[in-house]
Amino acid sequence: MNYFSSNFKLGILGGGQLGKMLLYTTRKFDIQTVVLDPNKDAPSRLACNVFVQGDLMDFNTVFNFGKKVDVLTIEIENVNVEALEALEKEGVKVYPQSKMLKTIQNKALQKLFYINNHLPTAAFSRFAFASEIKKAIALGNLTFPFVWKSAQFGYDGNGVKIVRTENDLKDLPEGECITEELVPFKKELAVIVARSVSGEIKTYPVVEMEFHPEANQVEYVICPARISAEIAKKAELIALKTANAFNHIGLLAVELFQTQNDDIIINEVAPRPHNSGHQTIEASYTSQFEQHLRAILNLPLGDTNNKTNGVMVNLVGAEGFNGNVVYNNIEEILKMSGVTPHIYGKKQTRPYRKMGHVTIVNNDLAEARKIAEAVKNTIKVVST
Repeated sequence: MNYFSSNFKLGILGGGQLGKMLLYTTRKFDIQTVVLDPNKDAPSRLACNVFVQGDLMDFNTVFNFGKKVDVLTIEIENVNVEALEALEKEGVKVYPQSKMLKTIQNKALQKLFYINNHLPTAAFSRFAFASEIKKAIALGNLTFPFVWKSAQFGYDGNGVKIVRTENDLKDLPEGECITEELVPFKKELAVIVARSVSGEIKTYPVVEMEFHPEANQVEYVICPARISAEIAKKAELIALKTANAFNHIGLLAVELFQTQNDDIIINEVAPRPHNSGHQTIEASYTSQFEQHLRAILNLPLGDTNNKTNGVMVNLVGAEGFNGNVVYNNIEEILKMSGVTPHIYGKKQTRPYRKMGHVTIVNNDLAEARKIAEAVKNTIKVVST
């Protein structure tokens, strides 16, 4: 099939920042795109060929949208899977596949998948209602501390809470959830695996993630991770084993813990471009967004090696600010060496909302991390 400067149409479910960055590549290759998102002001609306406003969780909306495209992909997991299943039966190519997405959408099913496929992960318990957690504690079946996760619809630190005392159980949502053993870890790592329709597979270098302590969001991504070659190989092999188990098409971001004993265990996965791969735009020969496109269109996969070291800083809304966004001191960070800001185009800010990111490239990783700290301390995402 001719994708370039042709009548081919790529459909994207979700028009947020990931979709916007994927459109960098579709614009470069002159591939027609159609985007569906519930927000009329979605960041992707200006870069696609056709923008459709609609509910990603509504069967008819997703089904009718998908019937008008040749290949359908996602930039967010929270979409109507039943519609994707129906589209696949109609012959529409859907990547990632609906079966995989259905498992990943529900954290309980995702954890069971790891167990069934002999993939290392933290011990967990499954609850139909959050109120059942107190009963499990009273019976001695669950002990503090542990991690609570909503089974569905969590994102960017939402739907996750470390529970250290009974007081932390207050105000938990009542729906289906899981609790996980609180893993004592040295580092949080991630590996992005790309797999094409024909089965070609490549991995990106292991990255290290530093998290904001309050928001439970990634604050810095450091590439390559500051780990030994042996640990990097362990992480890569587990990511590859996970990808093979899912038999996915597209990208699979595998989030991992390096434990105090140097074991590598899986935290979660995401079947799409991921926050842990944003630095690939500047630091890699092939960005994660171009790689995702190559994979789902069955084009040869690109070189995943680094051109140089990269550190990514997330730009999030400052505490105490809600409303029309203002980026203070952006001119100051543009004076810094190797700095490239990406502003997502969200007009409204709120505390900890992802509003953009900044990549720092440098042949000296320690220097890149130092500049990243300066960027974080300089730019402020506030409101008028």
